[in-house]
Amino acid sequence: MQAVTRRSVDLSAYPNLVVVILGFRVRRLRGIGALLRIGKGLRQVDSTPPDGLLSSEQLLFALNHIGIRQYWRDLESLEAFTRSEPHSRWWRDFLRDSGGAGFWHETYSRHGMEAVYIDMPEPVGFDRFAPERKPVGPFMSARQRMTAD
Repeated sequence: MQAVTRRSVDLSAYPNLVVVILGFRVRRLRGIGALLRIGKGLRQVDSTPPDGLLSSEQLLFALNHIGIRQYWRDLESLEAFTRSEPHSRWWRDFLRDSGGAGFWHETYSRHGMEAVYIDMPEPVGFDRFAPERKPVGPFMSARQRMTAD
C-alpha cells in the first residue's frame, strides 16, 4: 500500500483572493450555438489572461452543463475584466437573449459571497437553499451583493 500524499498552500500573499465558479447550461437545442460562442471567447481569455486572473479551470457538471472556476487576485481585477471587452459584450448579448441556455455564477472571498442565476431551469448552488433576492437596485452588482446584509 502506498502512502497518501497530503499537501496544502500558503494563501497569505493573496489576502483579497476572489474565487468565481461559473456555470453554463444548455436548455434547448439552440443553446448549443450559445455554448460554442462562449467557448470561443473563453479560449481567448485562457490564451491571453486578463490582469489579475491567477488561474482558470474548466469543469463538467453534466453533458449539458459546463463550468469554470477562476481565481482572481482581487475583486477590482475581476470587476475591471467584467466591464471590458469582450466580457461586457458577451454579458450584454446574453442578457438580451440567452440563446436557449442558462448561466450562473457564484463569487467567494473573505469579504463576502454573492451569486446570480440567469434562465436556469432549476436551482443550483446557493439557489438550492437560500431565499431569493431580486438582483435590482442596490443589489444589482456583484460587489453590492457581496456586501449586502
